[in-house]
Amino acid sequence: MPHTAYDAFDALAERSGYALIDPPILQPAELFLDLLGEDMRRRAFLTTDAEGREFCLRPDFTIPVSRHHLKEAKASAVGAYAYRGPVFRFRADGPSEFLQAGFENYGRRDLPAADAEMLAIALEAASDLGLNRPDIRMGDAGIVSAMLDALDLPPVWRRRLVSDLRRSKNLDEDLARLGTSAPRNGAAAYAGFLAALEGADPGSARAAVADLLSIAGIQPVGGRSVDEIADRFLEQAALSSGLGIDADKVATTRKIFAVAGDPDSASAQLRTIANEAKLDLNAALDAFDQRTGFFAARGIDVGAIRFATGFGRRLDYYTGFVFELHDPAQPDAPQRAGGGRYDQLMSQLGSAAAVPAVGCSIWLDRFGGEA
Repeated sequence: MPHTAYDAFDALAERSGYALIDPPILQPAELFLDLLGEDMRRRAFLTTDAEGREFCLRPDFTIPVSRHHLKEAKASAVGAYAYRGPVFRFRADGPSEFLQAGFENYGRRDLPAADAEMLAIALEAASDLGLNRPDIRMGDAGIVSAMLDALDLPPVWRRRLVSDLRRSKNLDEDLARLGTSAPRNGAAAYAGFLAALEGADPGSARAAVADLLSIAGIQPVGGRSVDEIADRFLEQAALSSGLGIDADKVATTRKIFAVAGDPDSASAQLRTIANEAKLDLNAALDAFDQRTGFFAARGIDVGAIRFATGFGRRLDYYTGFVFELHDPAQPDAPQRAGGGRYDQLMSQLGSAAAVPAVGCSIWLDRFGGEA
């Protein structure tokens, strides 16, 4: 066992075939604020250069490493990178400058096998750093997307449930509200205004609300523009006023989000629900089962994995498999490592073609030891 966290990590990167890189600490702020969501907007350290351009101290490594891959390799090429160093973001549970390490893998088309490799590497890193049998918590944003597509829920509810999943909050509350037809949270006060907007395209409705906010002198709050505040108002009003969603769809949605257990039992539960509701989730569940097979092939104890459909991670770019590793002796403490699949990020960064991508981050400061 190497004496320092960096030594342990570097040795793992070398034997796993991941090239060690060191992206710049100062990064364009717009990329992080647009792609990592509101949570990062509140926690990033921002600064402005002499020409008025906004930058931030890197709050995360995935976007800088992704930009490195786009610059240094063809987007469609396979790339495997490791990184380590300080990141900067406000945290309630520790210092706002802390050490992070991790792995990112781009371009592999064998998605289930690549996912399994990333979890195996994260488990090996945890073991090298002293955590031999972590709790493995797992979700799958791809399963959720396939379910929402099959159920054809209204767009406002699709966005809301996906947001709940990423924030790990409000899911139970919003599932209870799903299909409620009675106005809530004061929505009746806006009934006339909402009726006037009925039938308007989303852009026109947003513009009308934005104009009213401007006339009222409402200023941007918490980094949000007037347009973003308008979007939030329209979403909350639509959710609160009720949308008359079919009761069978509501029941199926709640059943799917209640599924939990090891991957094999979860797959069986999801297939039963899909068959009863006549939903075609076969492609998503077949990929899910293939990945489970690759877990087993890598010696991972599948029975020890705790899957939940309602489990998600904070960052907005995840599109599929997600996971976290926790210390079983401290089940309520923050994760020691976590990651997942983010197949749309490279296109958002400018790639002309979609690039499959999966990665994980390791919080070195939560393992102790010196870097």
